Amino acid sequence: MLPLTLLNTSQGHPMLVELKSGETLNGHLVNCDAWMNLTLKEVVQTNADGTRFFRLPECYVRGNNIKYLRVPDEVLDIAREKNQQQREEQRKSNQPQRGGYNRQYTSGGQRGGYNRNRGGGNVGRGGGHLQRGGRGGQY
Repeated sequence: MLPLTLLNTSQGHPMLVELKSGETLNGHLVNCDAWMNLTLKEVVQTNADGTRFFRLPECYVRGNNIKYLRVPDEVLDIAREKNQQQREEQRKSNQPQRGGYNRQYTSGGQRGGYNRNRGGGNVGRGGGHLQRGGRGGQY
């Protein structure tokens, strides 16, 4: 599961954000973006020592200042369920997975591929830079 997927699922739920400075922010996530910038509402800010507390109606946190986030277990469960449903829908629709292409098998049962039947590059042509274990031009 990707972190931004988890953050998008967390919108509207309470979370704890610890900053690199040691300060903590407890509040409800309103919005997040691709750089992990967060907008929180009903925030309680605690200083690094834990001795001072501040109530803020709303707070914006720049993503590069975040040390870690803690979200409730129920949000993790919801995110897992959504991820599972998306994978099942992806399989049913037989569309390619993210970042790849849809591999089709040839009628002979072999996988097709780029230059599959075009001689194999330098193998067997005297180049031999792909040789392993003294087996000639094939590995």
